[in-house]
Amino acid sequence: MTAPSDLVGSPRLTGSALLRAVFRRHAAGVAVITVPGKGGPRGFTATSLTSVSAEPALLSFGVGVASSTWPALAEADHVGVHLLAEGQRELAATFARGGVDRFAPPTAWHVGAEGVPVLEGVLAAVVCRVVGRVPAGDHRIVVAELVSAEPVAGDTDGLAGPLVYHQGRFTGLRDRPGRTAR
Repeated sequence: MTAPSDLVGSPRLTGSALLRAVFRRHAAGVAVITVPGKGGPRGFTATSLTSVSAEPALLSFGVGVASSTWPALAEADHVGVHLLAEGQRELAATFARGGVDRFAPPTAWHVGAEGVPVLEGVLAAVVCRVVGRVPAGDHRIVVAELVSAEPVAGDTDGLAGPLVYHQGRFTGLRDRPGRTAR
C-alpha cells in the first residue's frame, strides 16, 4: 500500500511539513484571542488554547511573533479569550485573515473589563491577566490567569456546539448528544 505524501509516517516529511501533516489530523477547538492596542483592538484565531491549571486558574495559547497581534500582546496586561460556536466559521476566518480590520462590521464586540475587546455571541468569553510569555521557536506561549467571565449574547444555552479546526478547515462536531450520527 502506497502512503499519501502527507501521511504522518512518510519518510519524505520532516520539520514543519511533518508538524503540519500531524496536526491536520488533530481536531482542535477554535478560539479568538483579543487584546487592546495603541492603534485599536487586535485579535487572532487560535487553535492552541489549553487549560494549564485549576489552582490558580490558568490557560495558555501560542502566537507567532510575526503576527500583527504580537506587538500589542507583547505589552498587554490582559487579554480576551473567546470560544467559538460551530456557526461562527466566518468569524474564525476573519480573525485568521491578515490585512483586514477584524473588528469592523459585521464583527459585534464591546469593550469589557480591563479594556479588553469582547466578542459578542460566542460560546464563552473570559478576561485573563497575562502572567507569562515563554519563547518557543517562532512563537510565544502566553500563560494567562482567568480573571472574569464576560456576559455574551446569542445562543449560549448549550445547544450550539463548538467550532473545531480539522483537516485544514473550520467545522462543527458531527456526533454529540442530541444529534443523530450520519
